[in-house]
Amino acid sequence: MELPIVLSVGAFLLVVLLVIIYLSIRVVQQYERMVVFRLGRTDEALVRGPGLNFLIPIVDRPVKVDLRETLTEVPSQTTITKDNAPINVDFLVYWRIAEPLKSVLAPQRLDQMLLGIASTTLRAVIGDISLDEVLSKREQINEVLRVKLDEVTERWGGKVTTVEIREITPPRDVQDAMNRQLSAERTRRAVITESEGTRQAAINVAEGTKQSEILKAEGDRQAAILRAQGFSEALQQIFSAAKGIDEKTMALQYLEALKALGAGPATKFVIPTEFTQLVKPLTGYVSRGFGTGDGA
Repeated sequence: MELPIVLSVGAFLLVVLLVIIYLSIRVVQQYERMVVFRLGRTDEALVRGPGLNFLIPIVDRPVKVDLRETLTEVPSQTTITKDNAPINVDFLVYWRIAEPLKSVLAPQRLDQMLLGIASTTLRAVIGDISLDEVLSKREQINEVLRVKLDEVTERWGGKVTTVEIREITPPRDVQDAMNRQLSAERTRRAVITESEGTRQAAINVAEGTKQSEILKAEGDRQAAILRAQGFSEALQQIFSAAKGIDEKTMALQYLEALKALGAGPATKFVIPTEFTQLVKPLTGYVSRGFGTGDGA
């Protein structure tokens, strides 16, 4: 009877030891932190990092905190702009735990509290700006929301990293006005583009005509220069040939001309006085020939 009792006691002690080991050892992941409450109290010294951690059974109570960035989706909220235009806005909030101890002690449900403060902050921010600014300054609104939410969640140990407005839905009449404005803007751009094209085409045509006239004028000038040069060369050749002509040759030319005139039907002729001067040497030659009497 003693052996079974010993075995039973030993088995009981082994189970107790295993339970104590199980309660004493905790493995913390790289993305986690463990806040240890020792007899209901905790401080920064009891915040454990990743790895194998040992606890005092029954005395210590661990609470693990996930440090990974998470997402909270804020559903569509109806807000009123500064110029009294109702719009629906929904956005996303990206946040993470920056201080594990505060996140365990301060809020009860950080995600729900963040959702509530995000809704009220959105209404406050949108209420200070006009509809046109809401539609055109989305990035600035994202940054303002992030800063305001980060200021609130800081005391809860949270850190808001990014705020992204997903959709802004203006009223139906505003959408129709925006569509008309967009259509008018496109028409204006098309007209401007067409007029710019017409103007550029006219400029190109005028430039082409100008270049054509310049080239034509240049061609005419070159042709006139060439004609003048040809005429000058012809005059020079005539002058050179004329220098070698003596009075006898000119007189013979005049006689040939008189012969041609005599063959015509005219009965009256006009003879220049210079002709008499040219034929004087010929008459002298004729007189001397007859004077010799040799029949030459």
